Amino acid sequence: MDDWIDYYDSTHTIYVSKLHRDVHFQTIARDIVGYIASKDSVVLDYACGEALSAETVADACGRLILAEPAPGVRGRLVARFAPNTKIRVRALDDLRHMDDKSVDLAVMNSVIQYMTPDEFDAAITTIRRLLKPAGRLVLGDVLQPNVGMAGDVIALLRFAAKHGFVKDALLGLVRTALSDYRQLRTRIGLQRYSETNMLAKLAAAGFTAARAPTNIGHNPSRMTFVARHAFERSRNGGTPKAGTPGKDIETDST
Repeated sequence: MDDWIDYYDSTHTIYVSKLHRDVHFQTIARDIVGYIASKDSVVLDYACGEALSAETVADACGRLILAEPAPGVRGRLVARFAPNTKIRVRALDDLRHMDDKSVDLAVMNSVIQYMTPDEFDAAITTIRRLLKPAGRLVLGDVLQPNVGMAGDVIALLRFAAKHGFVKDALLGLVRTALSDYRQLRTRIGLQRYSETNMLAKLAAAGFTAARAPTNIGHNPSRMTFVARHAFERSRNGGTPKAGTPGKDIETDST
């Protein structure tokens, strides 16, 4: 994940325009708010990125923890949200020192494609410790093995048409094709999970989970999963179903 952290800590061109960047974060914030159970909830946004619309999320909960691995991004988050007493910015390592069972909702959105399977396992183990007994983990923007870069391009153009930045999107796609992002994606690849494998992976980590009807963000070809402590399901008479761990994981290097 270190190479991707360095990329997002640099002056990158992943957003084709300021409008694209703004509506992207607004959309994500709106979707995260939909998972917040109460105004008193403690919400953890794991590897949150720039989180430009974090105040929208903070307004809907009691406390918002923005955990970000990139030091430059983290510094900007601190400066941006210092006046808001409901928002706290942390490094990922700081999560080790948080109290057990202290978080109501943990969100990992558009993160796990940049993680190795072992890094992902370590992250959800930490999150499981932090979640309250009735807490939820939401994994958003999970890439499927059968959907390649063409699906991302189509989703971006549809998003651009909806919000009025098609010309910028077309120019941005050309820039991206020539950028460090494309080179990094070709060299390292992105992790992809089938629905069956993701449910099995979460079950192996002590969660029971289901795929959400819609994905967080603008890309409907990607998946979102909602997970809870497995014993919460068991107490209600349900039995988690697991697939076969280790299968249907694919690293995209295209």
